[in-house]
Amino acid sequence: MSNILITGASGFIGSFMVEEALDRGMNVWAAVRRSSSKRYLTDKRINFIELDFGNKALLKQQLSGLHFDYVIHAAGVTKCTHTEDFYNMNTSGTVNLIEAIRETGMNISRFVFISSLSVFGPVREQQPYQDIKDTDPKRPDTHYGMSKDMAEEFVFAQRDIPSITLRLTGVYGPREKDYFQMVKSIKSHMDFAVGYRPQSLTFVYVKDVIQAAFLALDHGTLGKAYFVSDGVNYSSRTFSDLICQELGIHSVLRIKAPIWLLHLLSAGGQCIGKLTGRMPVLNLDKYKIMKQRNWQCDIEPTRRELGYQPQVLLAEGVHLSVEWYRKNHWI
Repeated sequence: MSNILITGASGFIGSFMVEEALDRGMNVWAAVRRSSSKRYLTDKRINFIELDFGNKALLKQQLSGLHFDYVIHAAGVTKCTHTEDFYNMNTSGTVNLIEAIRETGMNISRFVFISSLSVFGPVREQQPYQDIKDTDPKRPDTHYGMSKDMAEEFVFAQRDIPSITLRLTGVYGPREKDYFQMVKSIKSHMDFAVGYRPQSLTFVYVKDVIQAAFLALDHGTLGKAYFVSDGVNYSSRTFSDLICQELGIHSVLRIKAPIWLLHLLSAGGQCIGKLTGRMPVLNLDKYKIMKQRNWQCDIEPTRRELGYQPQVLLAEGVHLSVEWYRKNHWI
């Protein structure tokens, strides 16, 4: 029986990773923080382990005596009150984990690093938009994207650690909370969009992320990164229209704000977050993400080399997500 360590196991993506590993008969170690909710980690077969990614010496102690055949590193932060926390968790945390694995003498078969399309930033923004390719220069303009990019570069440089990196586009599905904000807004008959230039978006249903991650345990070129989306490019209106359809809502007040107003609101949100210690939905990193117009990416290498085939396109994925929100009384 293969041993697998899944970091960020209590999170949206991580909890599905744990379920898939259990379904495959693997011996699963779920890395969580002491304060983490285990709401979606109730299976008695799960081995829980607390890992401190900010302290390599302690991390080595926590990993001492353990052996993992596979590691899926899904732990990370997407929004922070303090800028340095992006780098402490996403960058230094990844560095510490890999160095601790090496220094404890663990001989793993594959390390799968969960990254993001945000490492590229605003690339190929001229119309008509073209797919971002892995050969394009990376120009991340958010602290999230920069911290993930720095982690990627470290992972690539570790020739003794057999690794595959997955660059995810917008991940949605049951248990997800950020896109859920749009569901709540539309349920209140409000839809908020930003900017007047067309925007091309890409999405991936959470179960397809899981598919790609487990394919990467045995497939792909070591040391390489792969984009993960459902392979379709969507207009900025498509997602909200599908939500309206699922909710049975026919009248929505659609507000399209100029970029400068979003910048003003995001700067205000950033200040409020620093004062209250809780980062609001609108902040300066989020502003740059919403400002970016082109989120297309080339998944042909992912199909060809990993054997990845998206199973859930956006219409079905939105249906499944809204259905889950209803059953679990989120809406």
